[in-house]
Amino acid sequence: MAEFCDITFDRERLKEAIRSTYGRVATEPDGDFHFHRGPAYAVSLLRYDRGELDELPPFVTASFAGVGNPLKVADPAPGATVIDLGSGSGMDCLLAGRRVGPDGRVIGFDMTDAMLDMAARGAEGAALPQVRFEKAEINRLPLDDASVDVAISNGVLNLSPDKARVIAELYRVLRPGGRLQLADIVIDAELSAAARNDIELWVG
Repeated sequence: MAEFCDITFDRERLKEAIRSTYGRVATEPDGDFHFHRGPAYAVSLLRYDRGELDELPPFVTASFAGVGNPLKVADPAPGATVIDLGSGSGMDCLLAGRRVGPDGRVIGFDMTDAMLDMAARGAEGAALPQVRFEKAEINRLPLDDASVDVAISNGVLNLSPDKARVIAELYRVLRPGGRLQLADIVIDAELSAAARNDIELWVG
């Protein structure tokens, strides 16, 4: 995965395309998309626990669109501070919120309003006040230095054309000994300039 993608299109167009696509995932999870979604996919292919997902609000799991299971790496400790970059419907945040307990906190960052609204309703419905969601871009996090124990992200870093800046921001906010638990997709072949500048390929 390249740290920086040589693109010529306006990055604001990419952001708007991402917001549009994932806004539709929030409101039309059964719509026509080129990526998997939903709880059956999460259980069968990504090894999420069906019992855990059944205890979450169904609208949260229906709009899940991750590519892996970052919490399978390790559970955050009770009382830990966890962040999720590109938190989407909030499913991973709610699962993390159960693990950190009432003395911990989980903050999901996303830039799509429909997903943020859904995730906030999910945290309320799951009775997890330690979980909250904020609107932010993942390369500019509204957090203090060395304030986070665990950062997770699920299928989001690939959407950033400046991955090095995102990783640098994660390094800034993680405490010494903190962990990044990342699930993402990579391309191991060189892309043509036309492919790199095709917004439809970026957002899937």
